[in-house]
Amino acid sequence: MIELAPSLLAADGMRLGEEIQGMLDNGIRLLHYDVMDAHFVPNLSFGPSLCKAIHHQFPAVRLDVHLMMDNPGAFIQAFADAGAESITIHREIAEDVGPILQQMKDQGTRCGLSVKPGTGADTLFPYLDQLDSILIMTVEPGFGGQKFMPEQMEKIRMLRKEGFQGIISIDGGVNLQNAPLLAQAGATRLVMGTAYFRAADPAAVARAVEELV
Repeated sequence: MIELAPSLLAADGMRLGEEIQGMLDNGIRLLHYDVMDAHFVPNLSFGPSLCKAIHHQFPAVRLDVHLMMDNPGAFIQAFADAGAESITIHREIAEDVGPILQQMKDQGTRCGLSVKPGTGADTLFPYLDQLDSILIMTVEPGFGGQKFMPEQMEKIRMLRKEGFQGIISIDGGVNLQNAPLLAQAGATRLVMGTAYFRAADPAAVARAVEELV
């Protein structure tokens, strides 16, 4: 099964409630929630308060929180309390990710680890038995609407060959043209921003992903 996770970053900021309700109406229950601190990546986005508001207003939505931050450990509890189902941090941060992954588990959230395009999949190998999911960035994180980097698909194959059986999520330039290739490589979750929220027919996008094998 391939799961679609629309990225809130690409939604209409003046119509967030309508955008999320439309997503639910299209049968999608998972929302990708990007958190950027203007240090780890050159942009700013959302915090725990909006996450909590979405969780309160739309309890059926499963919040997949992606912390693109230098110090994600300081915010694990805040996002867990705000209703995050899963939290992903980056392998590239300066501190040891192991204790932060354990912190997520202690807070009752699923835990994930992400790598930027320039970071090898092998850097994730020591943590595979701790992870529920892996997020592979197929663009340089920070801004939406970038071009997909097809060479990053090799990381999916490497992780599956290494024996990882959890969720492999792909984020960056994902659309209906490259989605079948990603599914064939072993991805199980596709994060779509502009390809979903700015599509002429988002419901058709949702159906197309649902039909992927």
